[in-house]
Amino acid sequence: MDTSLFDLTGKIAIVTGGGRGIGRGIALGMARAGADVAVAARTFSEVDAVAREIETLGRRGLAVICDLSDPKSITSAVDAVVGAFGGLDIVVNNAGTNSWVPGPEHITAEQWDTVLTTNLTGVHLMSTRAYPEFLKRGGGKIINISSMVGIFGGKTIAAYAASKGGVEQYTKSCAIAWAKDNIQVNILQPGWIATKMTTGSRSNPDKYNNIVDRTPAGRYGDPEEFAGPAVFLASKASSFVTGISLPVDGGYSVNVTSATIGI
Repeated sequence: MDTSLFDLTGKIAIVTGGGRGIGRGIALGMARAGADVAVAARTFSEVDAVAREIETLGRRGLAVICDLSDPKSITSAVDAVVGAFGGLDIVVNNAGTNSWVPGPEHITAEQWDTVLTTNLTGVHLMSTRAYPEFLKRGGGKIINISSMVGIFGGKTIAAYAASKGGVEQYTKSCAIAWAKDNIQVNILQPGWIATKMTTGSRSNPDKYNNIVDRTPAGRYGDPEEFAGPAVFLASKASSFVTGISLPVDGGYSVNVTSATIGI
């Protein structure tokens, strides 16, 4: 097999929400594959630390402040990347937020707007801002981070589920529209991953055991396990792959029961 298909040397990427968790895992994975990577988030200290890690791998790293709820911030972030690195080839829309409530009837208008604006509108604004930069480079890659609840829904996270369901359909729409421009748009669907967002479930023995019991792999995933799938979707190896949703979940989404109950 020609492993050069996975080589990202000469490519320029931006990873939103790249200061920790899945975003950090993807950013470092792309750097190890040869890409120069801009890491974007609202907290400069976090993305700056990851940018420095990228530089220790021999690639250029850039810390960028970006608030996905602010269109001007998104434009400024992309401008900063293009100005520093000379272009843009890969966008990873990873940043997101959530609002936990007992049920949909408890979601306030403010909570709904915050989640939908960050998780869905932000993906749209970042993708469309990157589009003209991709055209200058003869193509590009967008990797959107969705969620299992984009498939299942969730009573305590209805706004989050709605936003991720929207990301699923928006991704397909962009994949169709931009295929002619040699732009591939795909999704990674995280399962239960050991990140800050899942601290609550991992600290609750009943929830933790229930999740691990249903996950065929028998554990939570590690953020660094997104590096391989992300590099694949960012590389020439996926040049004829667009509009797909790739679960990275240890088999959770294809399992209808638990190890204890069994079928």
